[in-house]
Amino acid sequence: MSEDEFKAALAENADAVTSVLDELLVERDGSENRVIEAMRYVALSDGKCVRPFLVAASADIFGIERSASLRTAVAIELVHCYSLVHDDLPSMDDDDLRRGKPTCHIAYDEATAILAGDALLTKAFEVLSDPETHQDASVRSDLVLALAKAAGDHGMVGGQMLDLLAEHNRLDLAEITRLQRMKTGELIAVSCEMGAILGKATAHAHQMLHAYAHDIGLAFQIADDLLDVEGDKTEVGKKTSKDAAAGKATFVSLLGIERAREQAEMLVEQAAEHLQVFGNKADHLRALAHFIVNRWA
Repeated sequence: MSEDEFKAALAENADAVTSVLDELLVERDGSENRVIEAMRYVALSDGKCVRPFLVAASADIFGIERSASLRTAVAIELVHCYSLVHDDLPSMDDDDLRRGKPTCHIAYDEATAILAGDALLTKAFEVLSDPETHQDASVRSDLVLALAKAAGDHGMVGGQMLDLLAEHNRLDLAEITRLQRMKTGELIAVSCEMGAILGKATAHAHQMLHAYAHDIGLAFQIADDLLDVEGDKTEVGKKTSKDAAAGKATFVSLLGIERAREQAEMLVEQAAEHLQVFGNKADHLRALAHFIVNRWA
């Protein structure tokens, strides 16, 4: 698959996800509409929708109907958007730029941003539990359970707690790897796992997709660390050099730029090996791995 073909597929999926989000986040009469406006401001912004693409691409391996994989992908994007809103708050990372525009609490206010994040999170589980997502209640239950685990105290939220503590503690490489596996990697991993859940896949297929996602999750974070050092905020769409300013240890600060880049490339090659069992059905996942590691190029 060429780079242009992959980017077209990524953009097509992002457009489809945005279209469903637009249908789900319906504005209404009444003062409560302010929080819906804030939700739409965040969720309908110009993002690449990498995690939703992972859901769709992994579901395609098992021949899942696009309507089911798309609604599942939307649930992932809702959780991701909620996490960005809360991460950007003054009490967290205190950012004022996200995806090239003012963060939610800057565009609205802090209280509205908190409520918008809360509503985005709960909307995700509303979408997954709806029979329109999948006719099999046991599949919907498994999707809800998997996302709850990935987003909660043993996953993304727990990782964010470790990240806050890292501002006051010097972490080693193993500790940073664990932090990023929880904060970033678990949501990436469950995005792939959801395709397997929808497809009622074998345990071995689950394992291979999880191993792939584990590797690209770390590669994704290394690429982020490289962008934080080498990127321009107008291209990245958010502040750069934040970690250095906060005194946080990162993959780049511990390994150096060249070794970090080499590590990311090794992880991508390793991730691709996990997909051999799926043959050319996993071409989109292979292409995404290379896209992730080349984001700084």
